[in-house]
Amino acid sequence: MAQHRGGTMRLLAVAAEGTGDPQINYSLKNWQVFQYTYDGLLAFKKANLDNGFTVVPDLAAALPEPQDGGKTYVFTLRKGIKFSNGDEVTVKDVVASFQRIFKIVGPTAGTFYNKIVGADACLKTPDGCTLEGGVVGDDGAGTVTFHLAQPDPEFFFKLAVPHASVVPASTPSKDQGTTPIPGTGPYMIESYNPNTRMTLLRNPHFKEWSTEAQPDGFPDEIHYDFGLTEEAAITAIENGQADWMYDAAPADRLNEIGTQYADQTHVTPLTAFWYAPMNTNLEPFNDVRVRRALNYAIDRNQIVNLYGGPVLAQPSCQILPPNFPGHVDSCIYTKEPSAKWSAPDFDKAKALVKESGTAGQSVQIIAADEAVSKAIGTYLQSVLTDLGYEASVKAISSQIQGTYIKNSNNNVQISITQWYPDYPAASNFLYVLLSCASFTPGSDNAQNSAQFCDQGFDAKMNAALKQAISDPEGANRAWADIDREAMEKSPVLPLITPKHVDFVSKRLGNFVFSNQFLFVFSQAWVK
Repeated sequence: MAQHRGGTMRLLAVAAEGTGDPQINYSLKNWQVFQYTYDGLLAFKKANLDNGFTVVPDLAAALPEPQDGGKTYVFTLRKGIKFSNGDEVTVKDVVASFQRIFKIVGPTAGTFYNKIVGADACLKTPDGCTLEGGVVGDDGAGTVTFHLAQPDPEFFFKLAVPHASVVPASTPSKDQGTTPIPGTGPYMIESYNPNTRMTLLRNPHFKEWSTEAQPDGFPDEIHYDFGLTEEAAITAIENGQADWMYDAAPADRLNEIGTQYADQTHVTPLTAFWYAPMNTNLEPFNDVRVRRALNYAIDRNQIVNLYGGPVLAQPSCQILPPNFPGHVDSCIYTKEPSAKWSAPDFDKAKALVKESGTAGQSVQIIAADEAVSKAIGTYLQSVLTDLGYEASVKAISSQIQGTYIKNSNNNVQISITQWYPDYPAASNFLYVLLSCASFTPGSDNAQNSAQFCDQGFDAKMNAALKQAISDPEGANRAWADIDREAMEKSPVLPLITPKHVDFVSKRLGNFVFSNQFLFVFSQAWVK
């Protein structure tokens, strides 16, 4: 394999996606990068398809056995691992990194890490967070002990995502933006300009300690360039001027790349969905009848076609995707009663709108300034207009759209977005997207864009989380019921379950696709 080492890989995206701080950024685009620049105590295996869902020890030497009924875990830190600045990773860095999650008010502090002892105090007063009694380091033994207030069956998953990255204890407790934080992966972020490029260079202090958690990379440099349209990106890859693009290929180029460049095109089903969160605190979507009406009215086959056709997507009528824990086929918004969506029921939709008395109100749809998102936004505009609303579309840069639609201060009524799970558990869709804990007023990191908060619904989710500790199969059945109830309450409009098209250059080899983080670009080589 040594003969494939070297060269510069060029990746493309229409736009950058926010901060380069691994404990704050909550986008797939950056999480892919963080896989090869940062490490946590645990990691998802850098492997193909479902194997990528496997959690393996990373900075920790082994997966610890649970103690105290699943409330205590003792991790032993590997020795000799260094950050890209040359400093050795210590127990102190691990403890400080978990404190920092709360000090910076990280987007998952209150949902992923809230079961750590001391988390409640940290959520109330982030600046003074110590997690005393919750994260305990022992320098002499080289161990870090976590004490949980209650068992968490998903704790290992949560330690394997980038928000649990271990960074130097000296890292400031504020968003570092475009200033690279030293990491431990085979690559380091040398520079990041959201308008032009993120440059990754080899970490000079990296020595492979686990081929499963963090194998060495093949390219010497990785340039992630921003600013080309999807059309221009396809052409650049065809011409050998770039090696891969993040964004979905435009529908008018799919036949071309699927026929003329079939050996450079990889199509993989995803456990993800595109959806439109409807703001349950703003008119007209504060009326459940309006939310249900839109779910009845849309032709999901139209949206499949806008995405590129049935080869690339299938209609989605619920939140949990197929082949995912807790999924049971269910569709309550289809013309013919069925477990799957078949056709819209516009008459029922019109009747619900009439009953709500909201016709004539203004509705603005916030889309990302990308081909597919804009096309879906325009389609939803036409449906809302036909239902009697004064509808419009506003397309904003994908660099800011994700945070813009989360912040309640922006008064977004409805938007187009996607959700790719952080890890393979039903709660990572339903709890993260729809729990009261996932909504913080005025925050760019409030993942619950629908601003949906229902205490009874929350109680059912918390019960399912608790059940998963001793009865995971029963918990998944509970999550299926919760998925159906979510659709009855209808805070979101499911659109499609996508398949992922990766179009790569002729010179790129060893393409690996993980179901967890998609293209594993550290393991690809360029000639």
